[in-house]
Amino acid sequence: MTAIVLQARLDSSRLPGKALLLLDGKPLVFRIMEALNHVPAGLRILACPEDSVCEFTPLAEKCGFKIITGPKDDVLERYCGTIRHFSIKRVIRATADNPFVFTDAAAAINAEALALNADYSGYSGLPEGAGVESVNAAALLRAGNEASLPYEREHVCPFLYTHPELFSLHRPLAPIRWQASGIRLTVDTQEDFEIAKKLYTALKNEEQRYHGPIIIRKYTEIFS
Repeated sequence: MTAIVLQARLDSSRLPGKALLLLDGKPLVFRIMEALNHVPAGLRILACPEDSVCEFTPLAEKCGFKIITGPKDDVLERYCGTIRHFSIKRVIRATADNPFVFTDAAAAINAEALALNADYSGYSGLPEGAGVESVNAAALLRAGNEASLPYEREHVCPFLYTHPELFSLHRPLAPIRWQASGIRLTVDTQEDFEIAKKLYTALKNEEQRYHGPIIIRKYTEIFS
């Protein structure tokens, strides 16, 4: 089974409480789950630390996401615990910084990963904050057993893509329709959030507002 696993937490040093900041009347993490619901998967899970579960549970339930808790800083173990609990075979990893994830690109990279039986897959050339990673669950469990550096534990996938001798990697340049590496779509600061509010408003009435080419076009119209 393929599962989307969205990692989220409440505290953020640069933008405290950003997961609950309102984007057109709904919390940022809710908008991200809404977008991810357009990516094919057998299961959708919000993985958070224990101190976030009360705030996140009703939001996850409204979006059709299961919720599970795990370590706050050892996010790799949070993913491994999720894999073991739900018997997942492949993870589509997403983060709660990215309300403009390209759902069409996410579906495509996961399909490529499945076809190639790749341990790790992710496009390069996307805007910052537009992509997901598709990871073989068994490879992620191996990383959980062997990764020792704090950076590897906090950021989940570095142990895989820095060890090509151990894992099958698929890291292609994204097709041209999704390429816009100079655009920043992630939300990490107040300035990022102000941009997100303007962009979300501009996309509200677009039929394909979760597709990369539409997001790139709207961003370019507003900010170029």
